[in-house]
Amino acid sequence: MMATGVGSWLAGGFSIFFFLIWLACLGLGIYLFVLVVKLARRGIVALDLYNHAKNLEIRNHYESVHNKDEL
Repeated sequence: MMATGVGSWLAGGFSIFFFLIWLACLGLGIYLFVLVVKLARRGIVALDLYNHAKNLEIRNHYESVHNKDEL
């Protein structure tokens, strides 16, 4: 049987509409994934810089005590 009524035309139109929405959501999902990866990488770099600065601060504070004993 061939469906030639208005309902079959609307069903076809809605399927294309939902397919476009699905494509848009897929594109936004990929875009958001890329943004989250970039944010995570920046966070890791910031944490590395923070740890490096704290390690230098700790080394300078505690090693400076031993340096005075040598003089």
